[in-house]
Amino acid sequence: MKSFKIGNIKLKNPLLLAPMVDVTDLPYRLICRKAGAALAYTEMLNVGAILHENEKTRRLMKTCADDRPIGIQITGPKVSEFRTVIPILKTGNYDLIDINCGCPSIRTLDNESGSFLLKKPEKIASYIKILKDNGFITTAKIRLGFRNNNIVKIAKLIEKSGADALTIHARLAHDSYKIPADWKFISDVKKQIGIPVIGNGDITDGKQTTEMLKIADGAMIARAAIGDPLIFKRILNYLKTGKEEGFDFSSNIKMFDEYLRLAKKYEVCDLPRIKFIGANFLRNVKGAAKMRADLMQKKSLEEIEEFVGSMIFDI
Repeated sequence: MKSFKIGNIKLKNPLLLAPMVDVTDLPYRLICRKAGAALAYTEMLNVGAILHENEKTRRLMKTCADDRPIGIQITGPKVSEFRTVIPILKTGNYDLIDINCGCPSIRTLDNESGSFLLKKPEKIASYIKILKDNGFITTAKIRLGFRNNNIVKIAKLIEKSGADALTIHARLAHDSYKIPADWKFISDVKKQIGIPVIGNGDITDGKQTTEMLKIADGAMIARAAIGDPLIFKRILNYLKTGKEEGFDFSSNIKMFDEYLRLAKKYEVCDLPRIKFIGANFLRNVKGAAKMRADLMQKKSLEEIEEFVGSMIFDI
């Protein structure tokens, strides 16, 4: 099976779990790793929040021995903050640092972070150089551009700045998910730079992953993995056998039960987050809409555990 290295990190397979806000906390990363994800990241964290020792941010920075290799994804508007945050990042024992240059949310844009940085590629270069000068394996995740497609120019600058790999979400910053990701530009970049390229956007099954791996070194799974960590297992099986397996609700709900156990163990999830993630597990089965409605009425983690336990018992 195809695999590749990011810096000195050799991945066991080419499947990566995307960093996703309100999703990829430590428990969720662990169940996706169990299903086969070779690399995972914290959700995007603003450098300013890290420096201000925001309690929620500290929880989301948690990792553990089983959460390896692990990347922390950061973004921010100020070069000075990237310099100041270095000591904190060094205490975190992360395998790599990923710079988010693609998040299109209004809050992130107002902070001049995320995809706003595509308008300031020289700032992206400065961030990469700071991290590399301090010994970090460094990657960046970008889109095709802010309003105009300048992906090749930015990709070459990121490589020149010393980045160890590049992830490309094949949409512009202002493109909605209704607009298909245009993988042609991932292929174009791969032909013009020498560092590993990871493709992202609209990967939902084994066949699509195979197509992505024809033009990129790795495939990053995002929305399709929300509430379906076993997508990694199914894709890996397809890469080995060429056979596409279907979604299995009974196996998937057991993964949600595992997520709840880990959430309690690591104390990193609040109730709204658990309900959001849980609602995504409750699909592709008769009565799913009522299940989701029932989940939203639960008032504690214990009530949710009982609710999920009863579903497992009834399967």
